[in-house]
Amino acid sequence: MAVVRYMVGKDLTPERRAAMKAEIEAAAKRPYTYDPDCPLLTEEQLAEFRPVNFDSMEERARHMEAMGKATQDTPVSV
Repeated sequence: MAVVRYMVGKDLTPERRAAMKAEIEAAAKRPYTYDPDCPLLTEEQLAEFRPVNFDSMEERARHMEAMGKATQDTPVSV
């Protein structure tokens, strides 16, 4: 895998802009390849996946306690 970064500024020539666009379009046509050390998730794993975006630390603590991951000593504001 290669990562290419460009700093786009006022000094970007039309030729360089066209070359960058061609490189990006060529990369978009390449097939996806997956790392064998990080296989895709199975259907069962995907079903268990839950995003962990909490509005507050208190909400996170309540969730962790409900899941049995927190102790009774964990402060939870109500």
